[in-house]
Amino acid sequence: MAQINACLKRVFIVFNIFFAVVGAVILGLTLLSQVVISSHGGDQVAGRTAGLIILYIMGSVTMVIAILGAYGAHKENRVCLIVFLVCMVIGSLITLRTGIPAVIARSQIEGLLREKFSELVPLDKAPSDVRVMADELQKELHCCGLFSYKDWEGEIPDSCLCRDDTESECQQISYRMTLMSESIYSKPCFPIIVYFVLLVADIMLAVIFSLAVLAILGVTLSSIMIHQMRYPARAHAVLTVPAIFTTAPPKYQELQSAPLY
Repeated sequence: MAQINACLKRVFIVFNIFFAVVGAVILGLTLLSQVVISSHGGDQVAGRTAGLIILYIMGSVTMVIAILGAYGAHKENRVCLIVFLVCMVIGSLITLRTGIPAVIARSQIEGLLREKFSELVPLDKAPSDVRVMADELQKELHCCGLFSYKDWEGEIPDSCLCRDDTESECQQISYRMTLMSESIYSKPCFPIIVYFVLLVADIMLAVIFSLAVLAILGVTLSSIMIHQMRYPARAHAVLTVPAIFTTAPPKYQELQSAPLY
């Protein structure tokens, strides 16, 4: 005889299917973010690789735990459900412990990046690896300088030059103090870099708190199912009709059926 309420079992299996879908969505969004960032020259942005690896791990672990929970509910395997419950408790604690400080840190990202990049200007006097990175960013993102083209002082590189003078993102500047002018990209690179860094941060926060909510729900459902497996009689008590609601035959029927002497 089944030890778990059939309705609860179906709800739990559906929950784990949804949980597995969330894991697949995490993997899909992470892959999409990697493609978008790479296509815009985001390979040079520091911290991008570590954040994407964390998202890949979270998505994979989510799918594995969801499959374990669905199997445990379908087979009514107490060991699988207990392992699932332990994973959900640990997961909820980790996500909440990680998510709350991450929300606070997100508001400080732009200031920290601005402080770090300010140490690199002027770019024409920066180390060679910094200049190479800046050139690559400017070519891919169609920008010039970190905060302004003036970050290059009087030596503006070719990567700042517009390839098409009709582009709306170009501007004309006077080169040094001569009458010659150059068409360069009008946008600085720093706002674009911050945008991609915050994009990864926002995706990670959304994933973390979504997993926290699902983990708490998983703890609740798996705890109820384990309790029902431990006390199977209570799991089916709700399916039986109490005796106080049974209807007895009317008294007048009893009188009519009684023999007359």
